[in-house]
Amino acid sequence: MTAYTYILRCADGTLYTGWTNDIEKRLAVHNAGKGAKYTKPRLPVELVYFETHATKEEAMSREYEIKQLTHTQKEMLIASRPDLR
Repeated sequence: MTAYTYILRCADGTLYTGWTNDIEKRLAVHNAGKGAKYTKPRLPVELVYFETHATKEEAMSREYEIKQLTHTQKEMLIASRPDLR
């Protein structure tokens, strides 16, 4: 099963990191206000970065790693993938 680790940019400029097995569906859920508590009051959100993983365990592990990064480090990660903009 393919899984994804992703970063969203919220309307207030903050970043949210998560994982999913259906990135398009998860983005729609977030923007419908039915996603994470964090994103609900910060709509709309925009997908600014994602990585593909072979398993959900890999995606969850990478989510944890990204969440340990500073905001600046996350911005550098996002900037490393201009093809996603």
